[in-house]
Amino acid sequence: MNLSEYKPNFQKTMDFLQKELGGFKTGRASAALVENIEVEAYGSKMPLKGAGSITIPDAKTIYIEIWDKTLTKAIEKSISESGIGLNPVSDGKGLRIVLPQLTEERRRDLIKVMKEKLEEAKMGIRRVRDDAKSKIVAEEKDKKISEDEKFRLEKELDKMSGDFNEQIKKMGEEKEKEIMTI
Repeated sequence: MNLSEYKPNFQKTMDFLQKELGGFKTGRASAALVENIEVEAYGSKMPLKGAGSITIPDAKTIYIEIWDKTLTKAIEKSISESGIGLNPVSDGKGLRIVLPQLTEERRRDLIKVMKEKLEEAKMGIRRVRDDAKSKIVAEEKDKKISEDEKFRLEKELDKMSGDFNEQIKKMGEEKEKEIMTI
């Protein structure tokens, strides 16, 4: 049995967490805040990044250059209704979003939500680990691997999942520091 086949599953959890944390408003402009907002365009929904180019002219501003100007109102509406508290302003060529200053209370709320996301990621890592562990036990039971091999694989698996959990912890600490930086 080879544990490396489980690495992509662990990595998917990490990638998802990275994407989730990227969408957190920290008072610093980031394309990740808006790029995946769904926009009603041409009779279907598409992510905002497919309707225009997103640039960050300064630390507090996001600028969206809209490729098809007929979508301006739809994009403006999607951003306003996205629930992330951003208000775009049209300048004729695109949309400018100035990030509001975060209050202490809002920063604390963001940290609570972030910690929930970290816990979800840890649960994802545990699910992958448990799946691999049950496969190891089944292979030992079916005499495909020895008992010593089972213990070696379980130890290796625990180290691998521990490493991913450590990465989650570091990502959380960095994001918390970023959120709390004024």
